[in-house]
Amino acid sequence: MKVHVRLFAQMRIEAGTEQLEMELPEEATVSFALEELTKRHPALGRHLGACMVAVGLDYVSKSQTLREQDEISLIPPVQGG
Repeated sequence: MKVHVRLFAQMRIEAGTEQLEMELPEEATVSFALEELTKRHPALGRHLGACMVAVGLDYVSKSQTLREQDEISLIPPVQGG
């Protein structure tokens, strides 16, 4: 199945794109997708532990099962005042 991964901030810069498309096995979880993302783009791996993950418009746990054409957003910590 295909899923889309949206990247923000430093991850977007390091990947050179704001969105990646990934082919994953059926019933893959968010955790599996993040592992695959790290294999394909090792530089992104160091950011993933601090990111919130959303699928569509909802924040999800890493055990969330993905479906065809889901959009995963990796949201880094935000600072400011």
